[in-house]
Amino acid sequence: MSPAAAPPVGARIRQARQDRGMSLRSLAREIGVSASLVSQIETGKSQPSVSTLYAITTALGISVESLFEARESMPRIAAGAAPGTVLHALAAFAADPGRRIGPLVTPGERETLELDSGVVWERLGHVPGTDVDFLRVTYRPGGSSSSSGGLMRHTGTEYGFLTSGELVLTLGFDEYPLHPGDAVCFESTTPHRYRNDGEEPAVGVWCVFSST
Repeated sequence: MSPAAAPPVGARIRQARQDRGMSLRSLAREIGVSASLVSQIETGKSQPSVSTLYAITTALGISVESLFEARESMPRIAAGAAPGTVLHALAAFAADPGRRIGPLVTPGERETLELDSGVVWERLGHVPGTDVDFLRVTYRPGGSSSSSGGLMRHTGTEYGFLTSGELVLTLGFDEYPLHPGDAVCFESTTPHRYRNDGEEPAVGVWCVFSST
């Protein structure tokens, strides 16, 4: 079975931006990209890289987990709301029992996000009321979490386990080669990047626990 259709991430980003009362240019300026790129992401003409996606969700005060919610619209957020208030509202929204993913998730039921730079996220489950990204992550050959080569940082704590292929983790000023069976854990506020220099896909399971 093929994975479930990807949710309209661009539309959800646009809704969250508008609910926050932020212009397209203001968002682009805050995350350091062009307004045209943000526009292309919102209209679905371009997919964000992992680093850009985290930059957008951080700037908007929303979680990556919320972008998977299979609903027609994001919850209304008052303009100028404090980040803590936004996160609290989104946590309450996610507590809807109808959005529980699991306890069993088969391969054909996974919601999938195709990101830029050869990265695929598959949602492995979700317990209402929690703010955890539980993902099967694939880095295709040449894939990277940042299309520009820059390092990313975001809130939370990151745990990963590589099941196949090889990855290189840049964490601060250090580089770590990852092989099947290797695990990583670190504070996501530390600048970091993953890249696949090999000739086969690198696949692993990742959990990112967001701070509220």
